[in-house]
Amino acid sequence: MDLTLSHRNRKRGLKALHFTALFLVMSVICIPGLWIVLNSFRPTIEIMAKPPIWSPSFTLDHYRAMFGGAGEGGVPVFKYFRNSMIISITSTAIAMLIGMSGGYAFARYRFKGKNGYFVGLMLFRAVPGVALSLPLFIVFARVGIIDTHFGLILAYVAMNVPFTVWLTDGFFRQIPKELHEAAEIDGCTRWQAFWRVEFPVARSGVASAAIFAFLTSWNEFALASQLTRSVNSKTMPVGLLDFTAEFTINWGGMCALAVLMIIPALVLTFLVQKHLIAGLTFGGVKG
Repeated sequence: MDLTLSHRNRKRGLKALHFTALFLVMSVICIPGLWIVLNSFRPTIEIMAKPPIWSPSFTLDHYRAMFGGAGEGGVPVFKYFRNSMIISITSTAIAMLIGMSGGYAFARYRFKGKNGYFVGLMLFRAVPGVALSLPLFIVFARVGIIDTHFGLILAYVAMNVPFTVWLTDGFFRQIPKELHEAAEIDGCTRWQAFWRVEFPVARSGVASAAIFAFLTSWNEFALASQLTRSVNSKTMPVGLLDFTAEFTINWGGMCALAVLMIIPALVLTFLVQKHLIAGLTFGGVKG
């Protein structure tokens, strides 16, 4: 009896320690985001105060100034938001169509040079975007697609396709081949077997890949800052540069725009968190 009670107490102690460690880690991770939100509501004098003020006063001046209030010209937030949505959604949709097709092909078919192609895609994904910015700028300038939605969409599709191929390949490998074989025996074509049998099983995994691709395009700065010039094509991350001057930086306005950037990502993650969690754990439990 004593051994059983001791075992339970030890188990409860380890569980409490586990949750405490998770809470501390998440607190450290969330502190920068919380600090940005607080600074967006602080007067500039409090943002620059040393030592920092932990109980800030509340003001909406940075948001009013950003939208054209407080006697300032404002920042074209709605145009930046529209550009980001168009570029992110379009590039994600195209990358998912190509990536899902490629991932399924790698998972289901055998062809010459399969491993070499797959490794080549992964190596391309390992190259940082900053290293690609200058070559892409030169090529896009010669083609004439600098400062266009099409140019940035093309760059993001090329950047996201290797990741989506790798991710969807892993999801489709977890689906037994017997499922589509049974569907074909029942009279389905190969295409029907994919959409009616295999895709519904891997839907959560595909959704998680789409979320990661969208967030990558939404938050990307290095390529967007090099390939865009005008308000008609700049995205929200590049719009943060509007708050920098030669000798000063408007930290409050920058934090306010950063908060507006975070909101769509949080809403999207909240709406699809069920699919995201299911996708991340897909194939992790075997019956």
